Amino acid sequence: MEADLQRTEEKVMTEVVAALIWDGDRFLICQRPAHKARGLLWEFVGGKVEPGETKEDALIRECREELDITLSVGDVFMEVTHEYPDLTVYLTLFHARIAAGVPKKLEHVDLQWITPAEIGKFDFCPADEEILERLKKGER
Repeated sequence: MEADLQRTEEKVMTEVVAALIWDGDRFLICQRPAHKARGLLWEFVGGKVEPGETKEDALIRECREELDITLSVGDVFMEVTHEYPDLTVYLTLFHARIAAGVPKKLEHVDLQWITPAEIGKFDFCPADEEILERLKKGER
């Protein structure tokens, strides 16, 4: 019990960013690689904010690295804190649009453009659940 308490106290908050990219009535989701934590679950494209980066710069870099696209970052759609067994994430989801390029699977197993009505057909990372509920309700 005491060791569990120590691990909880040592868990660091990881700041992550992600993009809500719309194409008409559909938005982009990406399937995580099998070998990574939460492998094969679906997520919004993004990743960790590195020291010295703004959230927007981190999102632009991650989308270039993972999808080979240039992103135009808009306003924040939602912020979520989620505690996984191995880490706690503070996720900022931005509205974004593709300024240049076509998404390629450089890191992900698959990419899909889905409507909010199709959310239930996919297994998402638990940190995304609150966001997905808002999207199902028609919030944009």
